[in-house]
Amino acid sequence: MHTQAAFITGHGGNDVVQVAARSLPARAPGQVRVRMQAATLNQVDLYMRNSGAGITHQLPQILGLDGAGIVHECDSHDPLLRPGQEVVIHPGVACGRCEFCLGGDSALCSRIQFLGEHRDGTFSQWVQVPAAQLFPKPTHLDWGEAAALGVNHLTAWRMLFTKARLQPWETVLIFGIGGGVSLAALQLAKAIGARAIVTSRNTDKLERARALGADQVIHSTTQDVAKEALALTGGRGVDVVFENVGAAAWPWAMKALVRGGRLVTCGATTGDQPGADLRRLFVRQLQIFGSSLGTLGEFHDLLGFVQRTDLRPVIDSRFALADVHAALNRLESGAQFGKVVLELDTAPPPAPARQSSAGRSLRHRC
Repeated sequence: MHTQAAFITGHGGNDVVQVAARSLPARAPGQVRVRMQAATLNQVDLYMRNSGAGITHQLPQILGLDGAGIVHECDSHDPLLRPGQEVVIHPGVACGRCEFCLGGDSALCSRIQFLGEHRDGTFSQWVQVPAAQLFPKPTHLDWGEAAALGVNHLTAWRMLFTKARLQPWETVLIFGIGGGVSLAALQLAKAIGARAIVTSRNTDKLERARALGADQVIHSTTQDVAKEALALTGGRGVDVVFENVGAAAWPWAMKALVRGGRLVTCGATTGDQPGADLRRLFVRQLQIFGSSLGTLGEFHDLLGFVQRTDLRPVIDSRFALADVHAALNRLESGAQFGKVVLELDTAPPPAPARQSSAGRSLRHRC
């Protein structure tokens, strides 16, 4: 069986990204074949295209971390999945056996493999993933919106609620509004009733964020973010800083925090070697958390929250698989507000092969 897919043949610019047919291996027990409907772009797709340095991978490599689609074939005795079911994909395949997996935090797995990085990803009309990676799609979302949950909203969920433990009565300062993970943080923070202050270098993005519920906005080019955050909190400072910018934002982030405040970070697009400001760190007893993606259990909780609250991820633009170069250009421009979606139209599916009872899934949703 073959699948149309977008994959890299080397590293550089869009010239190394091809859309062509790739062979799809036979489905193994415990694996699920999914007829993909949509995926979204993430910064790591640009990183894999540009260099992929430090990420063990083999070329050619199909891009794409997150996605949503329809179960086509699975083990016949799988207790949670069935052909025709609409699902979303958790992109981190953990080993299940290391000390971190056994301790209940698969996001720390020492042998985790991410779709689109260590193994073929979701920019494909068909994918095969372990059954544990699939969860029911929230019923009110379209395919692109559902696909968007797998990276940005899951990352923001773990950052805000597992790591920083944001409470409804607290204030969070969110850097770089307009990017997918920052918009996800804004949506989640407002959904629990927290106060959200957002920053951007773009006036239009700030106004759009205000329309989405941001309580106050700070223009990071014309205003001193730390001074404004302190002014907006009566000199107290914010309880939580949500940061994915890196070195450029770090001095503001540290100064904007209340005593005992929490800073949580998941990115370093402007550099990964900020000033540590150790004196401020220990005198004010600040807490700093690093975070990346989230566990299967956190994804389960996020999806339930999305279903209950009718939350809808913000979509910037939609492209066909054949237009993946234009989609990558849109993300690389930094002009997007929300997620860039790839719509993965597929041909009518072939009849499912006889399903094997071997490899029955023993997983549970924690």
